[in-house]
Amino acid sequence: MTSLTDPPKESFRLSMLIYDTRYRSMTIQIVALIGFLILVGWLISNTAQNLVDLGKEPSFGFLSEPAGYDINQRLIEYNSQSSHFRAAIVGLLNTLLVAALGCATATVIGVVIGVLRLSKNWLVARIMTVYVEMFRNVPLLLWIVFIMAIVIETLPQPRDFRGENPAASMLLGDSVALTGRGFYIPAIEFTNSVTATGAEEVDAVVGGSLDWLIVFAVLAISIFAIRRVRRRADRIQEATGLRPTTWYLQLGLLIVPVGIVFILLGAQLEYPALRGFNFAGGIYMRNSLIALWLALSLYTSAFVAEIVRSGIMAVSGGQTEAAAALGLRPRRVMNLVVLPQALRVIIPPLISQYLNLTKNSSLAIAVGYMDLTGTLMGITLNQTGRELETVMLGMLIYLMISLMISAVMNWYNNRVKLVER
Repeated sequence: MTSLTDPPKESFRLSMLIYDTRYRSMTIQIVALIGFLILVGWLISNTAQNLVDLGKEPSFGFLSEPAGYDINQRLIEYNSQSSHFRAAIVGLLNTLLVAALGCATATVIGVVIGVLRLSKNWLVARIMTVYVEMFRNVPLLLWIVFIMAIVIETLPQPRDFRGENPAASMLLGDSVALTGRGFYIPAIEFTNSVTATGAEEVDAVVGGSLDWLIVFAVLAISIFAIRRVRRRADRIQEATGLRPTTWYLQLGLLIVPVGIVFILLGAQLEYPALRGFNFAGGIYMRNSLIALWLALSLYTSAFVAEIVRSGIMAVSGGQTEAAAALGLRPRRVMNLVVLPQALRVIIPPLISQYLNLTKNSSLAIAVGYMDLTGTLMGITLNQTGRELETVMLGMLIYLMISLMISAVMNWYNNRVKLVER
């Protein structure tokens, strides 16, 4: 009678790290990682030593020093005696402002242009094609400068609004003034502000925005409630085949809570008025902000239009015909059949366009809009001579903004993607 025994296991040898396929890939990765870390360490050490030799030891203490310069467009309180850190915050907020405005406007325009490019009307489709080809094939910097020149040269100056027979007049019941210096629009003031109860210190930090934080919080709750109403309508439709009418309920959930908050805070409009040689009051949007906003929106919308068009065309026409044969209205066909499938194609490249728009906002320096590039990596760099520190901070901030945009859009992409059964 014979017994079977397992063959003896081979003992580990160092040569197996190279010649054994079980360990070779891990060995190569470890060696590559060590080499990369050595290279990074050498670059950091060499850079630090060169800075020490130049008498410029790496330090971020300059951020607490007075900036000594003014910023023409700002969302929070700032003056020339504020620190370089606050100047960088002002520039960051200006960057986020133009990026948010640009992304929203480019999306709306791009969706409309993309849908119209698929129109069966030959003239409309050709006009949209000319729009797309014209904007996306001309450098963005040229569009920024061109729109800035149009704003300055074609719009009236504040002095044209004076006199008994002024050469220019305000719009919308004397509430909006479009001038070559910028746009003046009404601002919302809160007479019962929560910051008027001894929270001056908090108000200085957030720039008097606690009232708006309350408004946005109530708005977020309203949107959440609206989503719940829509989901309930979807469940009823799946169970019975009939969708209940909920638009009036959704409209009420959106308007009533926010309206109550505005009433409690004593919201009222502050209109711009001509005082002396310029307008005062309201919200002032400089011509540089307007030019940058329009240029980024129109330029990016051309790419968004192509993304939307390709996403819709990726959905089989047979599905649209089948949905119409079931009696669905065109709007419901678009919302329930076409868009859920098209978004799988639209969202990934749309993320790239949002990132490109945010990074392209650094071209604001061409028209004097003080964004992050103009403040931290512009004037602050020239005044302090801290090239390495300011550029590294700027790169880190842009990286964080891009990662946050990607995270939000990827979350949305996961929410709207089709669930396979």
